[in-house]
Amino acid sequence: MRFQSSLHFRSARAKSDDERVLPLVNVVFLLLIFFMIAGQLAASDPFDIAPPLSTSEGPAGTQELLVLVGADGRLALDGETLSEVDFKAALTERLSDGAAPSVRMKADGGAEANQVVAVMELLRGAGVERLTLLTLPQPGSAVGASPDGEN
Repeated sequence: MRFQSSLHFRSARAKSDDERVLPLVNVVFLLLIFFMIAGQLAASDPFDIAPPLSTSEGPAGTQELLVLVGADGRLALDGETLSEVDFKAALTERLSDGAAPSVRMKADGGAEANQVVAVMELLRGAGVERLTLLTLPQPGSAVGASPDGEN
């Protein structure tokens, strides 16, 4: 007995280059969208700060509070712009738990030194035991390098 099949298979057509690249393009666009969204998760400062330059370098560590001092005298505590009176009240409220807090201070390089020192004294009076002043490294300087450029 001989069976004859009535099924006819079409020959597989050759895929064009566009069809082969399409899944790769989809993946690239998905990655692009993911990184665009993930890149926006970092909180920005409420106003522009240009920290002074520094030749020292140290680890940031884990601090509880971030204080910003603007060139025009504005103050911010953990990203919230406050008047001086509100700043003192918010600082007292946050430090009321009795823990020995550490604070990072980010002051604009153009801020008046007297104001920066006044904020430091306010922090010390509120009970802050550890204060880190955030600065940017000076271009071309290395940690431990002497002022004349020789080690």
